[in-house]
Amino acid sequence: MRIIAGKFKGRKLYSPKDESIRPTADRVKEAIFSMLDEYLNGAVVLDLFSGSGSLGLEAISRGAKICYFCDSSAESIRLTKSNIDKCNAGSQSVLIAGDFIKALLKMPEKADIILLDPPYEKGFLDICLKKIYENGVLSEDGIIVAEHGAAEVLPDSLLTFNRIKKKKYGSALVSLYIELSGGVC
Repeated sequence: MRIIAGKFKGRKLYSPKDESIRPTADRVKEAIFSMLDEYLNGAVVLDLFSGSGSLGLEAISRGAKICYFCDSSAESIRLTKSNIDKCNAGSQSVLIAGDFIKALLKMPEKADIILLDPPYEKGFLDICLKKIYENGVLSEDGIIVAEHGAAEVLPDSLLTFNRIKKKKYGSALVSLYIELSGGVC
């Protein structure tokens, strides 16, 4: 695992010791950040289900102002903290330990980019989108990136969110959502 581009380019990150944490493959991460390029400069990022922290650190490396890292796993929080320290990104990072629903309530500001990479096939993404909407966590003109298993079907529209892109990378799908103005779909 490594940082692909930006100020931390080439920095090797600590990897999980077992398969309880599933890091995003480098080629998927590269594709995600190619899609996000225009949104990153100065962005507030929320890396929900942060795992190793590699997605949020990639965002900081490429110009995000700050990243809030959240995970309910003590091992994930430890690994994310180690990777934040390895990149010397502590001043741009906030760790939120705990359940994603509680973490969304703890967000001190709206996020311009929300990175969702929960365990596949557990039904978390629909709940995440609903809670993001209910808690008003996404900024106006913000974007949600959802990485999910190819067998997991997500709607094209949910509440005020509309999928603008969907790409398949092996067993992973990446869906990008924006919030439509004008109310619930």
